Amino acid sequence: MPYLFTSESVSEGHPDKVADQISDALIDHFMAFDPSSKVACETLVTTGQVVLAGEVKTNTYLDVQKIAREVIRKIGYTKSEYMFEANSCGILSAIHDQSADINQGVDRQVTTEDFETLANAQGAGDQGMMFGFATRETDNYMPLALDLAHKILQELSYIRNHDSNIMSYLRPDAKSQVTIEYSDDHRPIRIDTVVVSTQHDDFADDAAMLERIREDVINIVIPRVKVKLKAELQELFNDDITYYINPTGKFVIGGPHGDTGLTGRKIIVDTYGGKGAHGGGAFSGKDPSKVDRSAAYATRHIAKNMVAAGLCDQVLVQVSYAIGVAKPCGLFIDTYGTAKVDLTDGEIARKIEKIFDMRPYAIEKRLKLRNPIYSETAAYGHMGRQNQIVKKSFTRNDETKVLEVELFTWEKLDYVDAIKESFNL
Repeated sequence: MPYLFTSESVSEGHPDKVADQISDALIDHFMAFDPSSKVACETLVTTGQVVLAGEVKTNTYLDVQKIAREVIRKIGYTKSEYMFEANSCGILSAIHDQSADINQGVDRQVTTEDFETLANAQGAGDQGMMFGFATRETDNYMPLALDLAHKILQELSYIRNHDSNIMSYLRPDAKSQVTIEYSDDHRPIRIDTVVVSTQHDDFADDAAMLERIREDVINIVIPRVKVKLKAELQELFNDDITYYINPTGKFVIGGPHGDTGLTGRKIIVDTYGGKGAHGGGAFSGKDPSKVDRSAAYATRHIAKNMVAAGLCDQVLVQVSYAIGVAKPCGLFIDTYGTAKVDLTDGEIARKIEKIFDMRPYAIEKRLKLRNPIYSETAAYGHMGRQNQIVKKSFTRNDETKVLEVELFTWEKLDYVDAIKESFNL
């Protein structure tokens, strides 16, 4: 019997995402000026106020207030009527030194440059389990409902920032949700429901406002998203889609003034939209020694390369750690019965373990994680994004540093050949 599956996304102006972006901007600046920094930075945003808290071990000094204001300004909170504005909001920093008790198991001092010694010396920054997922549903190997939910808000953001004359009333905060009907053999049949709630300027006539926003989302935003999709996905759009556009009505009060935002509160939006699984650990605000982040990227890297290699059509990869211990506690793989080889999932996992070194130091090196690459992850998902090399500029006091970095390295299909060789594909 056909079934429905739903995923949601939130815009860069959503209060939780504002917090994520501030935390990751701090990570990037620490990485730019001291790549060995150990950072766990949480951000809270509310009406007219930003609170920064966390633990840091670093050899650099940053003007955290300036960095936070730059992020808020870039997102678009630049008007006093938003009740949260880049130049005027208060910023309180309660960042302090990292616990020596935690650091002793993560950052053991060694004098050699030998890879094996270094890899065995760096233990995991915490216990826990991390998951990666990949599917053939989309070209970027992401679940379709989440991919469409992201794309709707990315288009809305593009219009607000670059084509504002089309929908001049848009404000930064927004949410989307997409429900897809699947067949018994798990193929998407059609889009059942689309939900979009966008913050907007005040209107003199609420009824006219609701009708205008509804018409603009359905007739401007959705067609711009649809035309960028491949033909078989465009066919999922039909006249029977149920649209809920700003279903609660007026949405003038939004952003951190409407709801308090916290770092790490959108972990399902950040990953796979509810498909697969999640270990519970957030990503933003954490340096790569924290396996909540680095191992989640590494398992996505494994999963995507497995599917791209033709080993399976869909896969969930889990890795787990003990704090201070380099070697993972275990690697689990579930191909959902889609494996193309005559092996059990346990046997597949043993072979994958020989291809991918999952010790934290090895992950950092393989995915180039001690670079300032994290601001770009903090809105519209950490997975399914475009791997690319960019130049980024960072300023500290009177010093400016321009760095060329590679973004979203965990999205590279650079292990496909190794997997094919190992499994005789």
